[in-house]
Amino acid sequence: MARILVSGLVNIETVLQIDGFPIEYFPVRFPFFGVHSTISGVGFNIAKALTTLGEDVYLCSIIGNDIHQTQIYEALLDARINPEWVIDGSNSTPQSVILFDPNGKRQIHVDLKDIQQKQYPQKKFEEALALASLAVLCNINFSRGYLAKTKLAGIPIATDVHSISCLEDEYNYDFMAAADILFCSDELLPCEPEEWADKVLSRFRANVVVIGLGDKGAYLAVRDRAIREKLDPVYTRPVVNSIGAGDALFSCFLHYYLATKDASLSLRKAMVFASYKIGERGAAEGFLPERDLEIIYAKNYLA
Repeated sequence: MARILVSGLVNIETVLQIDGFPIEYFPVRFPFFGVHSTISGVGFNIAKALTTLGEDVYLCSIIGNDIHQTQIYEALLDARINPEWVIDGSNSTPQSVILFDPNGKRQIHVDLKDIQQKQYPQKKFEEALALASLAVLCNINFSRGYLAKTKLAGIPIATDVHSISCLEDEYNYDFMAAADILFCSDELLPCEPEEWADKVLSRFRANVVVIGLGDKGAYLAVRDRAIREKLDPVYTRPVVNSIGAGDALFSCFLHYYLATKDASLSLRKAMVFASYKIGERGAAEGFLPERDLEIIYAKNYLA
């Protein structure tokens, strides 16, 4: 069991099932059982996935002092995540609305409220960091100020910058520059994944770069082993909603990579984990325990 600090967003997530994209205007619609609200957010998703896989997680996050507070703390306890590091430092909890169609395609709307202007308490972060062997610093502003402190403490940093299109991206540059393990999506890349990975390795210090390719699989580049590998997609069950697939891929990769240092094996298992996860509606739902994942992995890769 690894000890992992996760600094990232917790929000209220509402998913809405639609008939398809683009959306035709209509004044009212009744999607029975098509609206579903849960606790989510990148930080929560990663913390829950890692905890489900058996890791010891310290989730540092900021939520609102509002009607959602009790619901969030109950969700943390249900997921076996210690709520000690989650503080109510804002007036309003961030919220998201995700539209998804029958093919699993999704469109995300995120209202961060005033979270980008809030700072996570330094003393609490340092207490959590002192317990950790890896820091997952998600690309939210309250994580940004702790990139240098984490590097100074000698703790490896993993981050996911999601949809990215430029190496000099003003918002994500600090996170890319600090990361030892760097994930992103191919959705907005200006070039092929192979070229992008080489550019990242030339520009930044990361040793491992993973690019999620959606239904086309994933691409892996590892500096110290000169690995360049395109992995084919995995299908484990019907897709309901692709929201949270990247968080699942990222989390499961970290779980196995910490244990094995085998990036290729870790990514193959993470793809199975993510494939199974998207058979659920919510971003924080559908995570497999390791024992169940190993069974499905054996059927997909060892048969």
